Amino acid sequence: MTLTVHLFARARDLAGSDAVSIDVPAVATVADLRLALTHRFPALGDLLARSAVAVNHDFADDLRPLSAGDEVAVIPPVSGG
Repeated sequence: MTLTVHLFARARDLAGSDAVSIDVPAVATVADLRLALTHRFPALGDLLARSAVAVNHDFADDLRPLSAGDEVAVIPPVSGG
């Protein structure tokens, strides 16, 4: 299945886009999505490990199953002062 993933902050910078389409298996989890994103955008690897993922506006753990049509977002950690 193909998902559209919205990227914010540093993730957007590293991928060069604010949204990407990514192929994952028909039965996939957030962990599978992280792996697919890392394979397509190796520079995202370290950041993805520390980033939150939201599915349909709710934060999701790596075991969360994904469905076609889900709205997915990668939200990197924020720092500042």
